[in-house]
Amino acid sequence: MDRRTSDSIDLMFGILRGHASLFFQDRRVSSGGVDSPACAQIESSIMQNTVRTIQTQTSEKRAQFSTSLARGLAVLAAFSPDRPLLGITTLAALLEMDKSTTHRYVATLEELGYLEQDSESQKYRLGIKVVDLGLAALNAMEMRHIARPHMERLARESGHTINIGILDGADVFYVERVTNPTSIDLNLTVGSRLPAYCTSMGKVLLADLPEERLFDLIDRVEFLPRGPNTIITRGALLAELQRVRAAGFAVNNEELAYGHRSISAPIRSRAGATIAALNMAVRASMISLDDLTGRLASYLISVADHISSYLGYRPESGTRNMMPAGNAKGIVASDQ
Repeated sequence: MDRRTSDSIDLMFGILRGHASLFFQDRRVSSGGVDSPACAQIESSIMQNTVRTIQTQTSEKRAQFSTSLARGLAVLAAFSPDRPLLGITTLAALLEMDKSTTHRYVATLEELGYLEQDSESQKYRLGIKVVDLGLAALNAMEMRHIARPHMERLARESGHTINIGILDGADVFYVERVTNPTSIDLNLTVGSRLPAYCTSMGKVLLADLPEERLFDLIDRVEFLPRGPNTIITRGALLAELQRVRAAGFAVNNEELAYGHRSISAPIRSRAGATIAALNMAVRASMISLDDLTGRLASYLISVADHISSYLGYRPESGTRNMMPAGNAKGIVASDQ
């Protein structure tokens, strides 16, 4: 197992324990239950997280809490690098659930790929889906750390607000921002969400999705006019995404709000998949569409590619069905 995979598993254990700790609220392993040092260590770690979590929770969050989900996460959190294999009996004792309930959760997690059964011992280990989650979280944190200085330089040299967003369902989720007072703010912060269909970041992220997933997401979209040029039909959006694939970047020309323009380029993983979008937001009164899709587009794509290279992406190691940005100015601008 390489260091990156090991780090992702360690990270995933931390994430899982943070979520699963609530399941153990007001519960303790009795003196007659599981009393091994390893189990005591697990319980101690989980209870410490429980105290910290409960102290910071609001009543609103508690009302939204799902006990069933917490139990499933608690099953995953019981595993660790030192305890890679656990049987139903041990898990049931650790979680203070009966064996049949524990088996039901384990069977579900196994079916979904988060657990797998060892053929010799018949015990269970974490599955590949957990590794995928850990790598995704690790990539997200690496990306923010790597991208921040490049975003600050881009904001300083361009004089515009720079954002990074990821796709969450049919929305764009803002994970990093460097603001500039000359740009339209729209009251956005890290953690804000906007519909993907009417934002340049959203179009970049949608354009790289497999067809089946793309159609599924578009089916959920409620096309509402948000600005003078909002795309409001499925067919028009699909045509726009085709242009984005050809161009290598996406433009928002007052589709989200009056007076607001932006441009976005993909940030890619080692495998070549688009995992985020780098965005520059400008005032329509300050930057022409030709300037945005020409000089600024080339600059933004260069920075996005630089960030991608730090994440391990090389053009020869991934698929990139996009021609150079300079060839696409007329394609993107002509439909606005």
